[in-house]
Amino acid sequence: MSNPLSPLPEPWPPAVAERLARYPQRDGYILKLFRSFANSERFLAKGVANLLDRESPLPMRQREIVILRVTANLGCEYEWGVHVTAFGQHVGFTPEQIAATRSGAADDPCWPAEEALLLAVVDGICRDGHPDEIRKAAFRSAWTVEQQLEILALCGNYHTISFVAKTAELELEDFAARFPV
Repeated sequence: MSNPLSPLPEPWPPAVAERLARYPQRDGYILKLFRSFANSERFLAKGVANLLDRESPLPMRQREIVILRVTANLGCEYEWGVHVTAFGQHVGFTPEQIAATRSGAADDPCWPAEEALLLAVVDGICRDGHPDEIRKAAFRSAWTVEQQLEILALCGNYHTISFVAKTAELELEDFAARFPV
């Protein structure tokens, strides 16, 4: 039985092609994930908010820490690898930090204190739906309300993205990083 969430092949209906054209591309290539979204015009239009814009209240590095940790926590090598490749060098992650997003503890010595707190907060959100009591006050004082909501929205969006990628059994993109061994 074929997977109904497999990336939608071309030719796409005009409405789908129009929406896909608005999604991020890599040298004209539309990611398998976005082509999987295209199995539903509604999901393609509304499924996940695009939080990768310049208006984000979070610095890009913090945004990517959230995304890498969520996708790593969920074992979604597809999305983790795309983000490592697309943004890892740009935001200045070291090889140790990239590996630590997957297998390191939040307090791994490769992270500055605020980033270690962010990792611990994300771990709590992924595990319990909220930061643990020890870190909740620190979360509230370290980030503005707008930033807190952005962190929560990123966690939710990348849970959804991970669910789609894993349920669709997407093959990894050729260009994307792999989980560290």
